[in-house]
Amino acid sequence: MLGWLLVFLRGLPLGVLVFGGLILLLLIRAIERPFFGMARPVTPYLTVFVCRNALRIIGIGFSASGQPMVGQGAVVANHSSWLDIFVLNASKRIYFVSKSEVAAWPGIGWLARATGTLFIERNRNKAAEQSAQLQSRLQAGHKLLFFPEGTSSDGQRVLPFKSSLFAAFFSPELREVLSVQPVTVTYQAPDNADPRFYGWWGDMDFGSHFLWMLATPHHGAVKLTYHMPLKVSEFQDRKALTAACEQQIRSVHLTG
Repeated sequence: MLGWLLVFLRGLPLGVLVFGGLILLLLIRAIERPFFGMARPVTPYLTVFVCRNALRIIGIGFSASGQPMVGQGAVVANHSSWLDIFVLNASKRIYFVSKSEVAAWPGIGWLARATGTLFIERNRNKAAEQSAQLQSRLQAGHKLLFFPEGTSSDGQRVLPFKSSLFAAFFSPELREVLSVQPVTVTYQAPDNADPRFYGWWGDMDFGSHFLWMLATPHHGAVKLTYHMPLKVSEFQDRKALTAACEQQIRSVHLTG
């Protein structure tokens, strides 16, 4: 009974916050677009506000160490859950790079499109086109964030990083000016709960996991660790840069 009461008490304000924020974002974006084009000087701040307060409503503690980078660059992080969307947006103005299937998901897909997510297909024939899209967004000053693992895990490990999306950083237009900032996301389960409590992976159903988060009386916490940005120009190739990002993220995962 308590669980369903919490679903209502948290779900109602969360829905108002998220979808009310979405409507406001679309209205502001209608003004931004004619004057600033691809640039978004205002709406990313609204996204940060919505995501930070969404975590408060759900009841998940949030903290961060290190400094989000300034200047032109991209961000990479480990991936454990759909909650990562709220967590990583809670303190930094970013734009996600996501698999194309997410665009069709009810609710999340709408939010992702509205907030400027770049969707890519797992198709080698479109690798060059997608690399060009990444370059265009980065040159426009967008801080793109993607998950090099390519999928989510149970939150207790970091999967091997894939280097394909790092290739865009080595274009002549970007290599000398771009930096990449690794970010470690570490979840702490509620007391006496399974350490994998916040993980969402494999064939787990989103709806059930979402309701489970709302119905949990006492939540744990999540911590972001912002590592020192890595200058692309200091690495020989995308595999070397990928390995360095993976090493930094692993260095504090579940320990820092």
